[in-house]
Amino acid sequence: MSAGFLLVLSGPSGSGKGTVSQGLMKENDKIVFSTSVTTRTPRPGEVNGDNYFFTTIEEFEEMVKKDELLEYAFVHTNYYGTPKKFVFDEIKKGEIVLLEIDVQGALQIKKRYKEAVFIFLLPPTMSELKNRLKKRDTETEEEINTRYRNAFRELDFVGEYDYFVVNNEVKKAVEDIENIIAAERLRVKRHKNIKEQMLSERSEI
Repeated sequence: MSAGFLLVLSGPSGSGKGTVSQGLMKENDKIVFSTSVTTRTPRPGEVNGDNYFFTTIEEFEEMVKKDELLEYAFVHTNYYGTPKKFVFDEIKKGEIVLLEIDVQGALQIKKRYKEAVFIFLLPPTMSELKNRLKKRDTETEEEINTRYRNAFRELDFVGEYDYFVVNNEVKKAVEDIENIIAAERLRVKRHKNIKEQMLSERSEI
């Protein structure tokens, strides 16, 4: 069985993380999406336990106290976090666990779990990013401006990631990430017993 690993996908709000993640899930049945916990209000069409686990601030803070989160962050006036038991259970099974999270959360994971693979999703241009935020029609003008300003700050952390992918076309972005996954599956460090497996045939000579 190929070794599983944690795939962290970040990028500015509006870069298309959700759409690209859905594309990956359709193309690769070895990818398991890790549903995050959040205190924000559900958007139209979002389902609790599917898109996110929606919870109260009090419940979220209790999870933090019990060390039940792999990472958590306060982003755009709300908490977001990743339940860690699910992540590590799936990795042990050989699955790729996809985390679609904010830069703050990704940096926390990088400190605590260096075996993860980090991908930063970029828009083709920053003006296109703002257009996408407006087209979503899910935030107020003030919220859009806040997310746009934050996007420039998040760009400062691109150098902390292993790879970047430009989401100009969703299909191409998914293909690029699929190529990264294929390469990461062949990393020697994920197959520590490969030498022993090959040497076991020596007796047949």
